[in-house]
Amino acid sequence: MDLSELWDLIETAREEADDPDDADSVAAALTRALSETRPETIEEFDEAIGRLVAESYRTDLWAAAYLINGGASDDGFDYFRGWLIAQGRDVYEAAVADPDSLADVPAVRAAIADGEELECETMLGVAWDAYEAATGEELPETSGRAALPQLEPMWDFDDEDEMRVRLPRLAALAYDA
Repeated sequence: MDLSELWDLIETAREEADDPDDADSVAAALTRALSETRPETIEEFDEAIGRLVAESYRTDLWAAAYLINGGASDDGFDYFRGWLIAQGRDVYEAAVADPDSLADVPAVRAAIADGEELECETMLGVAWDAYEAATGEELPETSGRAALPQLEPMWDFDDEDEMRVRLPRLAALAYDA
């Protein structure tokens, strides 16, 4: 499955979700839709979403998640990227290109203001859940799962001055509220 097909599926799920701003609702709609496809399609989806997870494994995006969520462990960063994928192609691609662009996303602004976390673990398990619903079996391990790249060197995400330099718009939202 190419990424355009994956993004089309996610966009359709966003349209069919009870609340397109709720990543868990998008994941549920996507799971329902995928469970009605062939098992091979679900496996291809799993590989494609794995490529997005790998592509978004970046130090600067981790720092953005840290600012937005008031911290981000390894798992927390994974779940943040699940949320990010559920936002659709435009938000995802803008954030990967420039994590500070997340300052323009209304859900991010609201989360920072309200002290809420933006996470969606269920988005990362959509293929597993859809495959089990479709076949009654567990999703086979795929050899096509993308390996995570080496991160750029980390910096101190608790250093406000450094965060203001690297992510000025997000830092202003987080620190100047």
